[in-house]
Amino acid sequence: MSKLSTLSRSIVGKVAIVTGAASGMGRATAHLFIDEGARVAIIDINADALAVVEKEIRDVGGDVLAITADCSEQSEVVAAIKKTAAHFGGIDILINNAGIAIPTLLTDDHYDSTWDKSIAVMASAQQWAVRAALPYLAAADHPRIVNIASTEALGATAYNSPYVAAKHASVGLTRAMAVELGKQGITVNCICPGPIHTGITAGIPDANKEIFANRRTALRRYGLPEEVAHMTLSLVLPSASFITGAAIPVDGGLTIRNA
Repeated sequence: MSKLSTLSRSIVGKVAIVTGAASGMGRATAHLFIDEGARVAIIDINADALAVVEKEIRDVGGDVLAITADCSEQSEVVAAIKKTAAHFGGIDILINNAGIAIPTLLTDDHYDSTWDKSIAVMASAQQWAVRAALPYLAAADHPRIVNIASTEALGATAYNSPYVAAKHASVGLTRAMAVELGKQGITVNCICPGPIHTGITAGIPDANKEIFANRRTALRRYGLPEEVAHMTLSLVLPSASFITGAAIPVDGGLTIRNA
């Protein structure tokens, strides 16, 4: 029996870039894309951790390019994009996942430096990467951009304002770029993860995580990096051709639970 559907759910052979790929959601996304047959450039500031992910991928026969880069520096972001395009011959998918979290009070002496770093890594780096990748994405068959924000972009917590501001900027950037790039067929979407087991949350005691999850999420648990990665995959499929400008929570029901 022949298929009744016409849109492809395959990224085999696609060239994808994943920033912040040495751990957490970035690592899970890179692994998932490789499993789905994509060719992947993994970018991170942590060279040692990046080398581990590169080896994991090569050990299963994946086509990977590892690039050590500081996403707070525009020149390094642009160079990484150009290196990827030169190596693979183009770019189809861009995942802006790099992130940092530095708890900061408004009265802290280091507030300004934390602000500058947070905005650079989680907002400016996203537009640097998009602008550098744009000529290659415009030439792709099914160009896709996914920015990783946070549920902090849909609300806020105290002692975290640089992070919250950067994540709000990511959502605004996603929406503005979706409108501007839509006429070229480039979709731009945003994922807002909630409480996920990553390096950023690793320092929270398990008991505290359980209390928070039971109190705030519908599913009463923290999520796994791969659960976020699967939503990212869904947004970059050729068949995801009429979804753009969306900010999608992957949060176990945190943003919809009142009590």
